[in-house]
Amino acid sequence: MLTLEHLMEIAERHRSDLQFKVAEFAIGQTEFHFNRNPYLMGVINLSPDSWYRESVCLNTQKAIERGFLLQTQGASIVDIGAESTLMNAEILDVSTQQSRLLPVVQELAKAGVIVSIETYVPEIARRCLEMGAKVLNVTGNLHIEELSRMAVDHDAAMILCHVQGSHVRQVDDYDLSKESTGMLLESFEKLIERAASQGNQKLFIDPGQGFYYRNLQDSEKRVRHQMDVFLNTFRLRRLGYPVCHALPHAFEKFGEEVRCAEPFFAVLAAIGKTSLFRTHEVPRVRAVLDTLGLY
Repeated sequence: MLTLEHLMEIAERHRSDLQFKVAEFAIGQTEFHFNRNPYLMGVINLSPDSWYRESVCLNTQKAIERGFLLQTQGASIVDIGAESTLMNAEILDVSTQQSRLLPVVQELAKAGVIVSIETYVPEIARRCLEMGAKVLNVTGNLHIEELSRMAVDHDAAMILCHVQGSHVRQVDDYDLSKESTGMLLESFEKLIERAASQGNQKLFIDPGQGFYYRNLQDSEKRVRHQMDVFLNTFRLRRLGYPVCHALPHAFEKFGEEVRCAEPFFAVLAAIGKTSLFRTHEVPRVRAVLDTLGLY
């Protein structure tokens, strides 16, 4: 049960972590002040397999229109993915992904939208950077150094995701034998070292709360785990980089009101000092952050 006493216990136990500052940097022409306020990342899904229907765009024009809408609604960054992360979704070849991504990236970037690409494939990342993308949302562990060099070459930021497996489409069971935040600190220390070895200092860290691990399909277990990670986010700030969270949906809990799930989790993530909120529900999450006095 989440209570005021529970929140107080977390804060008291880890009081020394509450004051850590994180790196601030420019992405494109925009300066991001992560120690002052959080930011929103809106989502465009180009895959028909993606279940969050409000974010799915099945042609280039619809995707471009959604990108402009997300920016108008308050998203500082627009994250675009061509392949769903669902376990049973089709794995797409490079050519298919690029045919979906590149026209959208090019048009939005040309219009001044800060575009992020969700991928674990270097070839896709390279072409999107060439088209103007300014953030690589890296959902895998295999090519960190190569992707980091690409980001540096294009003055782009990079989101390092915690993935237990080679990439988001090939995950192992989630290790529940360790305290979550301690495990994340250990994992991110290694990822940061690999990325920084290529000179990249424009980094985010993302605990990967929306990824589909088979042993976390039980809704009660998964939601309690997610809540714990959100509330302990401030402890990750000791690594020196802003934390990005992909807000989950908890469909089994929210049912017909599933679009309220991300705003609910945004409250917990905000309490934990999250810097970047990746959400399908930009207006709703913006309203939450505004109500909390953070936006």
